Amino acid sequence: MTKDDIIHLPNPHLRQKSAKITVIDDEVRQLVDDMVAASLDWEDSREHEISAALAAIQVDRLKRVVIIRNNFDDKEEREFTALINPEIVKYEGEQIEDYEGCLSVSGSIYGKVKRASKVRVKALNLDGQEVKFKAEGFLARVIQHEIDHTKGMLFIDHILEDTNAFYKLTSDGNLKPLDYDTHIKDNHDLWPED
Repeated sequence: MTKDDIIHLPNPHLRQKSAKITVIDDEVRQLVDDMVAASLDWEDSREHEISAALAAIQVDRLKRVVIIRNNFDDKEEREFTALINPEIVKYEGEQIEDYEGCLSVSGSIYGKVKRASKVRVKALNLDGQEVKFKAEGFLARVIQHEIDHTKGMLFIDHILEDTNAFYKLTSDGNLKPLDYDTHIKDNHDLWPED
């Protein structure tokens, strides 16, 4: 897969709930490999962004599979960890507001989203073994973002009514505020018409 296989809003599939994986077979392993390839191809086309994670729905597969980058700070380290049927079992810490983007939201739109600073997670690995772990900081944010995808939610849904939460990534890698009324409010790529 390539970056061209990543679907974007207004594709209605992004608003659907993903199905639980019942058997981890070669098809699931191939899906994970394809997701990594698409993520890295997308990243290679961007100077100022990394591909932190991806959910299977973003390559138009309604499966509860996500991949999370192993090292967010080094673009040269291109390894990902797959989580099958991930769930947040507990939210902890305080609510922290920070910037988020999404490979499925076009136009280099970012948003300031509140998320729990710590989460406890359970999932299966590619060997079918249950893994449980605690995530903090940026990793906790990324996991919440990806698990939202498996539920048919995107980061913009958390800030729908916040007129000061939307930003655009400029060509020099900075975020500048977007005028809500001009760029967001009636943007039918972001919000489906009723």
